[in-house]
Amino acid sequence: MKRLLSLDFMRGLIMVLLVLESAGLYESLLAATENSNLHGLVQQFFHHPWNGLRFWDLVQPAFMFMAGVSMAYSLTRQKEAGQDWVHRLRKTLKRCGWLFFWGVLDYAVRKTGLSFELWDVLTQLSFTTLVAFLIFECKTVTQILVCAGLLLLTEVLYRCTQIPGFDQPFTDQHNFGNYVDWLLMHKINQGGWVAINCIPTAVHTVAGALVGKMLLQNSNKVIRNLLIWSALCLAVGFALDAAGITPIIKRIATSSFVLASLGWCLAGLAACYWWIDIRSHRKYLLFFTVVGMNSLFIYLFIEIVANRWFTGYISAISNGVLSWVSTPESVSHILSALCVFSLEWGLCYFLYRKKIFFKI
Repeated sequence: MKRLLSLDFMRGLIMVLLVLESAGLYESLLAATENSNLHGLVQQFFHHPWNGLRFWDLVQPAFMFMAGVSMAYSLTRQKEAGQDWVHRLRKTLKRCGWLFFWGVLDYAVRKTGLSFELWDVLTQLSFTTLVAFLIFECKTVTQILVCAGLLLLTEVLYRCTQIPGFDQPFTDQHNFGNYVDWLLMHKINQGGWVAINCIPTAVHTVAGALVGKMLLQNSNKVIRNLLIWSALCLAVGFALDAAGITPIIKRIATSSFVLASLGWCLAGLAACYWWIDIRSHRKYLLFFTVVGMNSLFIYLFIEIVANRWFTGYISAISNGVLSWVSTPESVSHILSALCVFSLEWGLCYFLYRKKIFFKI
């Protein structure tokens, strides 16, 4: 089975972007470009406050979409190796269990003590992965209908459950997702994120698995099909928002957001697949793939180690050294972020050279 290099690149690109965020580069650039023409561009690397779509809102959908594509390749290899469905189910359940564990652990340790939260992407991926697996061998039409059903279910839950105080479907802190969080965790995320995002965003992973199977067929119509579905998803997603039917809101993963973001994911994969796998432009991929091939490790590292200690420690050293040569504060912060990123990338490169890959 030929390796999909465009998948390696996209996974690596996503992780590089996340590592740069963890290093504090985007915050430093936002402060440095205030009152300049570049400020709006830098804002694209931050989530939209509520109704709207920015580039950064596409990172998690792409992450879950890529997980679906990768699943298609993995399950196909397992089937070709003679593993029956029950064996593949056990492996998937084990993987989902570990994803859920690491997702909960990611948010579990707070300064105030231990906390139980279900907003991490790994926690949500544990659910979407299982959904994608359970319908993986169904017909394409059936899987598309399941995706439509998940989006319809989301619409019904938000619009038709008249819970006092939580009966405003698209209002922050007063929607059905907030109510479910209160039931599950006895708390509501002040940023507006909700745990039941896993229901609509399962569409990203299922769609990724469908695309993975299509790529495995080596059809000469792959690019055309990806672009057709991309255009359709983008049109429907933005039309729902423009018509005032369902606003594009990433924080509660509305159906319009899921469709619009999926459209961009499909277009991005089509472009990368054409450029890398078809046109064979493979130079400079190593910079991204060394991070993408250890995506689980670097994600947990930046979330658990870097955000709690490593970034601050390295930044204090680099900012201190730069102050010796009277470096402007804004420049110092940018260089410190790049220093943190370089060390984290170097760690991934070390693991890559030693052929150490963390998988579950």
